[in-house]
Amino acid sequence: MQTGKIGVTTENIFPIIKKFLYSDHEIFLRELISNAVDATQKLKAMASAGDFKGVIDESPIRVTVDKKKKTITVSDNGIGMTKEEVDKYLNQIAFSSANDFLDKYKDQINSIIGHFGLGFYSSFMVSDKVEVISKSYIDGSPAVKWSCDGSPEFSIDEVEKETRGTDVILYIDKESKEFLEESKIEQLLIKYCKFLPVEIAFGKETEWKDGKSVETGKDKIINNTKPAWTIKPSELKDEDYLKFYRELYPSGDEPMFHIHLNVDYPFKLTGILYFPKIKSNIEIQKNKISSIAIRFL
Repeated sequence: MQTGKIGVTTENIFPIIKKFLYSDHEIFLRELISNAVDATQKLKAMASAGDFKGVIDESPIRVTVDKKKKTITVSDNGIGMTKEEVDKYLNQIAFSSANDFLDKYKDQINSIIGHFGLGFYSSFMVSDKVEVISKSYIDGSPAVKWSCDGSPEFSIDEVEKETRGTDVILYIDKESKEFLEESKIEQLLIKYCKFLPVEIAFGKETEWKDGKSVETGKDKIINNTKPAWTIKPSELKDEDYLKFYRELYPSGDEPMFHIHLNVDYPFKLTGILYFPKIKSNIEIQKNKISSIAIRFL
C-alpha cells in the first residue's frame, strides 16, 4: 500500500474548499458527471484513432445512492486510470499559497472550480471521505483504490475490479445528508446534466401495475444525448422543434417562432433560439437570453 501527502503547499486547502465553495456545494455532482463523460469520450476517441482495440460498450454513467452506507457513487466505463495516473491526477494540487488564492479570487468564488481543475475536489464539500476505484484500459494494469478523508493524507492500494473505468464513492457528511435523498439527486442531474452526450442512469423506470408503482428493471435515463440543436436543421420538422421546446418548458405556451443557429465563422455556434409569446402580465427581462438550448464551441 502506498501512502503519502497530496501535493499542496498548504495543509489548509481542504478547509478552504469546504468553506469557500460551500455556497455552491451542489455543484459537486455536475463536476463528477463531467469527469465521467470526459473519460467515456476519451476512450471512444482513442478507439476511433485506432489506439484502443477493445470493445466499446454503450453502458451509461451510473449514479447510485445508498442511504444505509450514506454514500453516493458515480461510475463510468471510460478510459480509467493506472496507479501512476491516479497519483499524478489526484495527488497534485499546486497553489502558491492559500492566502494568495483567496486574495485573487475572493470576488469570484463561484468560478474557482474549473479554473484550477478543482472539479473532482468539490466532492469534499459534501463528504467526510472520498474513494476512487479505477481500472485503466491498458491491458494488464491492476485496479487501484485511492482514499482520502479530507486531509492531505491519502492511500493507494491495488484492488480487484472486473470492469474498466472509474467509480467515485462519496461518504456524505452529516451536514449534507440532503444529498442522500433520491429526489434531490434526480433534480440536480436534470438541472446540470440534461443534455450531456453520454447516457446517465439513475434508478429504474417504473410503471403502474396492480394499483401501485413498480420498477420495470429498465434503467431510468436522465438525459437527452441528442438534443435538437445538435441535429441538422434539414433533418428536423416543426413538430420536432416544438417537442424539444416542450422538453425545456413543459408548462409554457407554444413559442411564436424559432431560429436554428448553425454558425461556422468567425466562431462555431450551434443553438436554437425560441421566441415566446409575450403576455401583458409577464415581466420582461431585458438584455437576457433565457435558454439552455444554446451552445458555443
